[in-house]
Amino acid sequence: MLLPQSADGGITLRSSALEPFGSAVLVLPAVPLSTVASRPHLQENGTLMTQALPGASTPSAAARDDGQQLGRRLLGQLSQASRDYGLIEPGDHVLVAISGGKDSYTLLDLLRQLQARVPFQFSFVAVNIDQGHPGYPLHVLRGYLEQEQYPFEIVQEDTYSVVKAKVPEGKTYCSLCSRLRRGILYTTARRLGCNKIALGHHRDDMTETLLMNLLYAGQIKAMPPRLVSDDGAHIVIRPLCYSAEEDIARYAALRAFPILPCDLCGSQDNLKRQRVKQLISELHAENPHVRGNLFAALGNVRPSHLFPARARAEATLPDRRLRVVSES
Repeated sequence: MLLPQSADGGITLRSSALEPFGSAVLVLPAVPLSTVASRPHLQENGTLMTQALPGASTPSAAARDDGQQLGRRLLGQLSQASRDYGLIEPGDHVLVAISGGKDSYTLLDLLRQLQARVPFQFSFVAVNIDQGHPGYPLHVLRGYLEQEQYPFEIVQEDTYSVVKAKVPEGKTYCSLCSRLRRGILYTTARRLGCNKIALGHHRDDMTETLLMNLLYAGQIKAMPPRLVSDDGAHIVIRPLCYSAEEDIARYAALRAFPILPCDLCGSQDNLKRQRVKQLISELHAENPHVRGNLFAALGNVRPSHLFPARARAEATLPDRRLRVVSES
């Protein structure tokens, strides 16, 4: 529940919005937009520089308020997601997977803000996997993490060569690349003693994944906010599950995160995810409720209105079995 602003222009959050983070009233201090916009960032050679965003030297009151509200909204959404699904809990040691993209930077930034505000202890370490991409500007990410004094580790694993060798020309790399990264993250979490792995997937990732599985895999499946691995050894969490990609992109721009490119996947045109993203955008332009409805559908499942399980269907309908056709 939002209460009146504090004396420094911050916002006060009552504990009902931050359970299970305690019963005290928490005050989130305001962060002036002019300060955020002019924070140091990195040149390509890894040296630090301070560069204000265009027009940031004298932001209007409206722009300043908008930036502060955006940060509070994202932090509130992360807190609410944790409350709903038990994502961040006392004593957690969380591996935060950071790729150098806007989503993982935002997740790392918000978790540090949360860590300073909750009335219990949890810790995290940022982990980046250097996958051996040619020209990957690892020094930029390393310089940022050192400058911001984050605990971090860089894991060197040449998955790039594996993916290039295994995936036929013209096919997408994402599936194999993702599986390889997940295995490396599990191994690293075990070595570092982390009981949870935090990924930067947001609300739009989840709805796009739902449609991708429907259209290309013949499954009704998406990304859960909290997932226990098959062997029970790892818990994968997605604290940004309530946040929109548009808000995260704006926040990353305001914070001037040094975004790194992904040349391996970004160089591939016509990725299925991009096609689905475009489809959703077109439908949303026609009906502004489309994005919200897709997200609501993730938690509004009617099993009684779906087909029965495969084993039962095959037993009762032997001559009408369904076959899933995949392009891959």
